[in-house]
Amino acid sequence: MEFNSKLMKDLSNCFSPSGREKNVREFITNEIKDYVDEIKVDALGNLIARKKGTGKKILFSAHMDQIGLIITHVDEKGFLRFSNVGGINAKELLGFRVVFDNGYEGVICSEKLEEKEKITFNKLYIDVASTSPDFVKTNFQIGDMCVFQSQYYETEECVICKAADDRIGCYILIEAIKNYSETETDVYYVFSVQEEVGCRGAVTAGYGINPDICIALDVTATGDSLDGIKMDVKLDGGAAIKLMDKSLITHPEIKDLLTNLAKENNIKYQYEVLEFGGTDAGAIHTTMSGVPSGVISIPTRNLHSCSEIFHKNDVLECIKLVNAVTKQ
Repeated sequence: MEFNSKLMKDLSNCFSPSGREKNVREFITNEIKDYVDEIKVDALGNLIARKKGTGKKILFSAHMDQIGLIITHVDEKGFLRFSNVGGINAKELLGFRVVFDNGYEGVICSEKLEEKEKITFNKLYIDVASTSPDFVKTNFQIGDMCVFQSQYYETEECVICKAADDRIGCYILIEAIKNYSETETDVYYVFSVQEEVGCRGAVTAGYGINPDICIALDVTATGDSLDGIKMDVKLDGGAAIKLMDKSLITHPEIKDLLTNLAKENNIKYQYEVLEFGGTDAGAIHTTMSGVPSGVISIPTRNLHSCSEIFHKNDVLECIKLVNAVTKQ
């Protein structure tokens, strides 16, 4: 299996911040509709695909949404004030370019700061490169959303792109669906909405499907760069089997299942303990009467930035592990 660069680039460039997932949902639907037995969109906007079976019901979930910004005020000079949609640190935004759904772009700027004054959201604004307040007020409204703008780039080993969180999880599920081998397992592939603002889509999807087990696909941090995070996960270390994060302690049976399948199928893997964050599995494992849950994580540097980095080999190992789960 080779890494499909075009698919990943298209997913990364699909404008779909939390609550505005239509573009990526339609793209994924077109990619998988000929490979599944059933496909639907629930009331909250989750895309749910199914490969029917008479056996155990398994739910895989990867979220479609990406972090972004929402316009809160258009001032008289034509500058845009904003707030965050998802986990974004204001002090890291200065100079970032953003793009809106209408194709217009802007750059994040700051008011003059006093000595030792910290950058906060109320000090930042977006300059859309226009001297006409009327143009700005015509084309930008309160409630409009934008996302980071950056160019997709890859080396022989790695990819640098925006929205790897969690379009790479979506990529893995798409490729797993296309490489699916028939089994008796009843498999649901959920591409969820609004994960970045509280795993909201996962809650409704988990309740509606009521699976026997749940496996989320999402990115995780690494300890192999110089950003101060201390953990064993590294790029090219293989699929990361999560043991714990702030939303989930992986069910022992799921941890053993993923580990044994990786060993049996010669899949490269590593263990992950994340001291922050959470995934769709954290929301799903407490739905109904409880769902044994775990996560297959993709090691990724520079999380929640415009230039996230992951290794292609890790992605391919994750696809193998997803398909191994469907056959167990």
